[in-house]
Amino acid sequence: MRKSIILSVVLLLLSTFTAVAQGRVYQLSSHILDINTGRPAPGVKIVLSKLVGENKWNVVEERVTDDNGRVKNFLERKQYVDNRGVYKLTYCVEPYFRQQSQDTFYPFIEVVFEIKDESHYHVPITLSPYGYSTYRGS
Repeated sequence: MRKSIILSVVLLLLSTFTAVAQGRVYQLSSHILDINTGRPAPGVKIVLSKLVGENKWNVVEERVTDDNGRVKNFLERKQYVDNRGVYKLTYCVEPYFRQQSQDTFYPFIEVVFEIKDESHYHVPITLSPYGYSTYRGS
């Protein structure tokens, strides 16, 4: 009887935690597609920074791309928090290419953009060892 009560409490706590985690909404996401392999780029560190003055960048968050080359959880939307501003995503791609025994021209890639409203922003890049491209996705 006691074990079943403890198990019930643990399951209740886990379901509550999962529900809270799933209820979060994020304003910014990114994706890396390695066009050299035709596959997503997993395990790439991406650093999000915000411009807070004349040429002064504050690191806001750091994430690592998942198995699908995605980061979906930048800039959690919070009540009374305005995320508008100029941001920079720094894609740390040299370790990714090194892991594949591939030389690269770019140790990192910086993409600067502006969040102007409350809508969702998606900033993907297509990547190869000697080139990249970016655009505003959806």
